[in-house]
Amino acid sequence: MPIEVDVAIVGGGPGGYTAAVKAAQSGRSVAIIERDKLGGTCLHRGCIPSKSLLRSAEVYATIGEAASYGVTLPEGSATIDWKAVLHRKNSIVEQLHKGLQALMKQHRIEVLNGSGRIIGPSIFSPRSGAIAVELADGQSETVVPKNVIIATGSRPRRLDGLVYDGVAIATSDEALDWETRPSSIIIVGGGVIGVEWASMLSDFGTEVTIVETADRILPTEDKEVGAEIAKSLQKRGVKIIVGASLQADSCKLTDSGVHAEVSVKGDTVSLLAEKMLVSVGRQGNTDNLGLENTDVKAENGFVKVNPNTLQTGESHIYAIGDCIGGVQLAHAAMHEAAVAVEHLTGKKPKRSADRDIPRCIYSRPEAASVGWTEADARAEGYHVKTAKLPLRIFGKALVYGESEGFAKVVSDTATGDLLGVHLIGAHATELIAEVSLAKFLDAVPWEVGRAIHPHPTLSESLQEVMQALDGGAGHG
Repeated sequence: MPIEVDVAIVGGGPGGYTAAVKAAQSGRSVAIIERDKLGGTCLHRGCIPSKSLLRSAEVYATIGEAASYGVTLPEGSATIDWKAVLHRKNSIVEQLHKGLQALMKQHRIEVLNGSGRIIGPSIFSPRSGAIAVELADGQSETVVPKNVIIATGSRPRRLDGLVYDGVAIATSDEALDWETRPSSIIIVGGGVIGVEWASMLSDFGTEVTIVETADRILPTEDKEVGAEIAKSLQKRGVKIIVGASLQADSCKLTDSGVHAEVSVKGDTVSLLAEKMLVSVGRQGNTDNLGLENTDVKAENGFVKVNPNTLQTGESHIYAIGDCIGGVQLAHAAMHEAAVAVEHLTGKKPKRSADRDIPRCIYSRPEAASVGWTEADARAEGYHVKTAKLPLRIFGKALVYGESEGFAKVVSDTATGDLLGVHLIGAHATELIAEVSLAKFLDAVPWEVGRAIHPHPTLSESLQEVMQALDGGAGHG
């Protein structure tokens, strides 16, 4: 007999499991079809394991600077136990995975471990949307839902002509399980993932070279953020080559490592490293879903949706998260999950604009942004006013020992509205939540500036930079 539910969700990542819980809380019966493990890319191959490695690298780097805090250690006492680093990462992932499994049981959500494929009208349902599931144990099952939510996520995009072996030449998926730390590495792609890996590996002592096709790393972020992180990485010995394109057919595995050639302004630069990490974006997991059996359309590998309701070409089928493109972040998928479930339960939710979803970079120093970059705001026709304050003028930054970075705010001169905020420095990824709340509540800069912030804290940088727009900051 087919499994009949109110909501079937294809994919058990952050978007999928959030949608499942919210649908169950609304009184709907729910089934999740997940071909791998609950938690998806974020938990098993992305956010959580990479942040665990970054934290280990941060601790190692801090120990190396212990003398500046007045703490003296025997020379050479700090060493890296890579197996222990990986064990810590895997233990965190496993603990969170068990928590998700318990959450599904708590809300009586049926979890089917297998691959789901949407089928057209059949004896099971007069309309498309039933899901044929090939279970991991070789059995098959059919799920017949009233609504479907596609939340199949994404995977690393691969460069044509490049031969990946997962060891010497790999994406971030495979790199998370490298059994040894590379002594040197070429990172192809200077976006968020590439920069985080560059920061982490350089802190561990790896010789790092970043190759980026744009004229700067982090090309989608505010220009000053990219410049500050580039300066920090270069100070730690990272080599950054911009305006460069990798010649894939030149990449060869030799006894010495990976040999590659990149083209830079007509010149050819030869590179050699133990390993190569390719981080050039992500593509949606939309193949083999059976979309051809429906009126659901895909474009450039991503499912097309109504941007407000997240409905596809069929009103009872929704799509959320990485598989629809846009902001490919776990918290964006969670937000979209809430919007989709609220809509299918008859409410009228409001989806946030992509630019108002916090963007975080977990490098050292961290960076985080909400809203327009200064350049994009100007290109959009806004007459902008900006203010920027360095973290080194704040006591907590000096006490913490992480004084590099700044807080920058972009506002609309005509209305005084808050257009964007860009932070770089210690705990920037935590501080940005205040800005997200301010945007959600339509707060203007002077309101954030008037709110009392505790002293000494890094959050004072937000208060002061907001006041600085009108020349009222207590610093600078």
